[in-house]
Amino acid sequence: MDAVEVLIDLDLGVFIGMTLVVMGGGAILTGQALANTWRPARQVLFYGVPLAIASRFLSLALFQGDPFFHMGRWLYGSAIDYLCLVAYGLLAYRVTRVWRMAQQYPWLVRRTGLFTYERLGNTIDDSNESVVNRE
Repeated sequence: MDAVEVLIDLDLGVFIGMTLVVMGGGAILTGQALANTWRPARQVLFYGVPLAIASRFLSLALFQGDPFFHMGRWLYGSAIDYLCLVAYGLLAYRVTRVWRMAQQYPWLVRRTGLFTYERLGNTIDDSNESVVNRE
């Protein structure tokens, strides 16, 4: 076993195939769904938990035989899966949110990159200084 396999507590091929490809696809779809429905990004953290548990369970059940053999190692592996899947979900969330903002509000924002957008200069300033009291 090399250092990476010790860290992830799985065979590298199983980790890449099950966690990063299969469950990573689920994390990407989760991030996109949350961004498209205008939900906060912190919900990706919540939905990452069942994805990580399912990823670790399927990896161990399908490729190592007994998914509950070493509970301490199982929880550690699930934490590694969680970090990877939440990273996928948050990246997908941000890309989808930027795209949605640029598509839905083209008069307010302009997309400047994959993860960024900027407000256009002719928008209304939200600060109190620009509000004029006309009584």
